[in-house]
Amino acid sequence: MALHTVPWLHVIPEQGALPVDLLLPLSGRTYVARLDGRRMPDTDAVFQQFYDRLGLPDYFGWNWDALSDCLRDLKWLSADQYVLIVEAADEVLSRDAAGRRLLLTTLLRAGQRWSFTQRAEGIELSRLVVVMSCDATTLPALREQLRSCLEGTSSP
Repeated sequence: MALHTVPWLHVIPEQGALPVDLLLPLSGRTYVARLDGRRMPDTDAVFQQFYDRLGLPDYFGWNWDALSDCLRDLKWLSADQYVLIVEAADEVLSRDAAGRRLLLTTLLRAGQRWSFTQRAEGIELSRLVVVMSCDATTLPALREQLRSCLEGTSSP
């Protein structure tokens, strides 16, 4: 699956515009969480950002499997759709390539889990949308990292 065929993932330059209709459904309750990549230099900080911004349940296990389980469930949030915005995504785990790959793979698998919900008029729309913004100069590298991770996430 090519990166451009993943309708629920958007990688944009900081201050870039993304049409709202790509993010929001026609109706229903939408939960939006903003995460700051500048505040995620290590794994513990990544888990803390997700815990704080998504209000992860108290049983969250503070590890990658637990984050994956929570992102694939989201039942504790009272919403029909979810939007995760990761600002400064190029700075997340910048010194931990393996951790970054785990995070990107976790986000991709969660997106696959929630993808392809039908709108009334038949257009496919994901119940989980991930928007990653970064400096324009690092955009190609982030897209390549996501593309590489996507190749390894063929099953939800």
